[in-house]
Amino acid sequence: MQYQIILARRHNFQCVNAMTSHLEQLDYLTKEISNSFPGNEALISQLTTLITACPPTFTYINDPYTPRVTASLVNTLISSLSAVDATFFDDDVTPIIASAQVNAIACFTSRLFYDTTFNCLAKWRPRWEDGCENWPGAVNGLSSGGAGLSSPLKGGGEASLLNTAKAVRMVLVVDRAERLTESLPELLVPLTRLAELSKVDIHTIFISQSPWEDVKPSTGTAIDPFHLSVYPPLKEDTLRILTSRFPTDGDLAAMPHAYHPAFAELYAQYVSALFSTCSPFTRDPYELAYVAAAQWPSFIAPVLDAQKGATEFHPIPEDVRLRLLRVFLPSFAAALEALLPRRMHATAWSRMSDMADGVRIDEKNSEVTTCSLTTLQKYVLLAAFLASSNPPKTDARMFARGHEMRSKRRRGGGVRKTPQRNTKGALAKVGRGSFLVLSHHVP
Repeated sequence: MQYQIILARRHNFQCVNAMTSHLEQLDYLTKEISNSFPGNEALISQLTTLITACPPTFTYINDPYTPRVTASLVNTLISSLSAVDATFFDDDVTPIIASAQVNAIACFTSRLFYDTTFNCLAKWRPRWEDGCENWPGAVNGLSSGGAGLSSPLKGGGEASLLNTAKAVRMVLVVDRAERLTESLPELLVPLTRLAELSKVDIHTIFISQSPWEDVKPSTGTAIDPFHLSVYPPLKEDTLRILTSRFPTDGDLAAMPHAYHPAFAELYAQYVSALFSTCSPFTRDPYELAYVAAAQWPSFIAPVLDAQKGATEFHPIPEDVRLRLLRVFLPSFAAALEALLPRRMHATAWSRMSDMADGVRIDEKNSEVTTCSLTTLQKYVLLAAFLASSNPPKTDARMFARGHEMRSKRRRGGGVRKTPQRNTKGALAKVGRGSFLVLSHHVP
């Protein structure tokens, strides 16, 4: 009896130490993921606590602004938690996490949905050499999956006397869950009550652009979820994501010097101007990064032409940056209009050199000039510049040459006055009484 008490105390002490190390590891993972997804620290902390501690059976994440970013965040988080070696902690509290993330658009049939889910939970990848077979344990259902993934404690001796095994907690994430109402409406209620129906430790997470009121079945048989709302990202967080993608975006083979480190400051100013133009239409960092990568080759082409043949690239002066941005600012809206609905892909847009052909940078004078204007366009541009300094009276005297706009003069030089009618008396007589009097005299 005394020996069992000693073993129990030692086990409790090991659990405390293991929990401390596990919490430190979770804190490290949270910080790493928060650096990759700035502005989502609260969501990452909440999801980490829910999944690792005592999760609800059903969680609904509503993100009407950046659902792709949220789906990528959740995928990164559950993949990192699944990669944690729970057998390192000699306790029965830290579970093994098996995760699966399913896209409701790609899995448009029940068979695709089930096969994808079981393959991800078991970390099974179908191979062409084996006939693309799915995980064989899927025939027995979720209970067999949990049993197959459970792992005994490492080592032996005193720990084996406790006869404990690592529990498995499964996490099922359904991305674009609003599409289930169209493709698989019969799965909505079972997925929300999956832990209750399967009798296993499984946590279901829906990620959707639509609120739960638009997705839930009208029968009222689905349980109420634990709601998590995602707010639109701030400008600083979006610019941080865009600037972090500077060395990796774009086709480096076509323009090997377009992403030179010397142009990093110019790229930061470039994405800031792009965000100011495109943010009223979309605040998704992935969409903005797609537009920025497509427009950047045309934007940087005049700079590369000006420094062509140079052995070392140097940063662009501030006045040249402002003039370059002023020339390319109208093209940002055109790029968003063509690339956001995918009317044109980024590679085809980046090869369009309409804006780049009309811009030239002169390093000696440090100015941006337009060189593709016709003679008539140059005269119109010069005339507009000169006319902008005229006073309003001069403009009226130059352009008000119509016959109806000139004042008529008498021979004596005075201005002819138009006789005015006395309408005060007539308006005073008009009223309800006058119309009543007239109505009596009408035959």
